[in-house]
Parts: sequence; C-alpha cells; structure tokens
Amino acid sequence: MEERHLGRSGLTVSRLGLGTMTWGQDTDPDEAAAQLRAFVDAGGTLVDTADVYADGRSERILGHLLHEVADRDGLVIATKAAIRSNGRYDASRRHLLAALDGSLERLGLEYVDLWQLHAYDPSTPLEETLSALDEAVASGRTRYVGVSNYAGWQIAKAGAWQRAWPGREPIISAQMEYSLLSRDVEREAAPAAQDAGIGLLASSPLGRGVLTGKYRSGIPAGSRAAAPHFADFVQPYLDEECARIVESVVTAAEGLGVTPLSVALAWVRDRPGVTAPIVGARTAAQLGQALLSEDLTLPQEIRAALDDVSDMTSGSA
Repeated sequence: MEERHLGRSGLTVSRLGLGTMTWGQDTDPDEAAAQLRAFVDAGGTLVDTADVYADGRSERILGHLLHEVADRDGLVIATKAAIRSNGRYDASRRHLLAALDGSLERLGLEYVDLWQLHAYDPSTPLEETLSALDEAVASGRTRYVGVSNYAGWQIAKAGAWQRAWPGREPIISAQMEYSLLSRDVEREAAPAAQDAGIGLLASSPLGRGVLTGKYRSGIPAGSRAAAPHFADFVQPYLDEECARIVESVVTAAEGLGVTPLSVALAWVRDRPGVTAPIVGARTAAQLGQALLSEDLTLPQEIRAALDDVSDMTSGSA
C-alpha cells in the first residue's frame, strides 16, 4: 500500500487507515483480529482508535492484538481524548493527560504514535489544552499530535499557536468527516489545514456506509442503520439528495467494473490535502472490499462528474 507523509512532518502512514470504532461493540475480538491481519497483509500501517470507543474496549482489543497478531513497530497507532464517557467535552490539561495514561494502559503501550484532541472544548482555554500536547510529547507518551472535529478557525488558531514559539509541538493532523455526502470541510476546515501544513484524515469516508449502495432498496438487517445505537448516525444520509449521489457512484462503479465502495474511497483518498481515509468495517469481509480501492485511480471525467453531483447537496466550492 502506498504511504504518504502526514502533514508537514516526517511521519509516513498508509493512504488507507483502519478505524476501530466498532471494535468491542459490533465487532468481536476474533473479527477484529481478522481485520488487523488483512490490513497488515495489505501493507496498511495507520490504525485509529479513541478512549471512548466502546467505553475503552476498542483500545483494549487493539492492545491485545498488537501483542498477538501484528508487529507494533510496523504500525502507526493513533488514539484520541477530550470526550468523557457521558459525552461532555473536557480538554482540560488534567483530564487529557489522565485520559492518555488510561489509553496507554488499555493499549499496553509506553507510547502512541499520534495522539489527537477528539473535540474542541470551548470551556477550556486553548493554550491550556495545547500545553497538554506539549507535555505528552515531552514525556514520551506520544510521538506526534493532532486534532479531530475542529472547525476551520479552530484548526488555524491551534496550528498557529503551536508554531509560534520554539519548543511547542506542531499539529500534524486533523481528522474530520469527509465524503461525497459530506463536503462541508472544503469550505474552511480543509483549506485551513492545508495552509497550516496539517494532513487530513477523512473519517466516515463512505458516508457512514451509505455510499456502498447497501441502502438503495431499504435498510438491510444487520446494517448500521438497523442498529439502535447507530440508526441516528446513518439517518441524515438516507434522503433523496444523498440517494442521487449514491446512484452516480453506482453508475461510475458499473462503468469501471469495481464496487461503489472503491469509487467512494478513491474519490476522497485523492482529494487535495487528504493523507488517508479512515475506514471502519464491521467485518473482515467488508474491510477486504475497502482494501481493493488501493488499485483504483478514478479517471478525471468520472472524478469531475462526482464533484458536480455532490456539490448539489453540500454547496461546496
């Protein structure tokens, strides 16, 4: 699998990342092991988790597999903090550093490669939040730092603050939702990240699963939209406007002899500023389909057509 530099840094990661949000909830340890094996065998290196995924079970499963299935030194392990289990944002220095210690304990690691602020906390001074990133690197608990779900002005402010004085740790990544069904990041967040030399990690690159085409005829049993804990997550992308985009993706896939999933992933993977989409699969079979996108580069005319049809819903420039 091709690797890319993450932002303006020396860290390289595979241009497809493995997301683990379902691990410990919809994906059991055996399926997680099969996913990690398939990902590593395909040359993947970037594995992304968070302290709140399945109340910490995702990190525990990943930590076990790093000792049983994969070579930890060959992987780039990323996790996040700043959201409490009750959903409240907390990016105080106290909470963040304690959360990082908890993540390391669950992962069974002395350090992670990338530690990300999971959300912006307006109740904590930004300089306090960012000082926790500096401390995490200085103490050896992480090698690099990033942000997630930050607005454009928040990315610009945090990026500028960290580069304004020697000794502060530069932010190298910004993880945000980005797909043919969600292009709002192109308004401000993506340009801000690019200007600051921050690499984009695209979460939900398959439009929360809708871009696979599985919902064209309804909601199949066993899908995320059929699960009580994920139904509200998927529902916003089941309207008529999104359906038109899905049909365009399906048409492109049929013309190229590939799956809609591969088309959707290849589109976001090669957008300006994107380092890697983060794919979260429920099963190893689903992940295997995503890995096939590595061999696909969209022809310019198909890319332009998808750009046009997806602009109809987002209004992106």
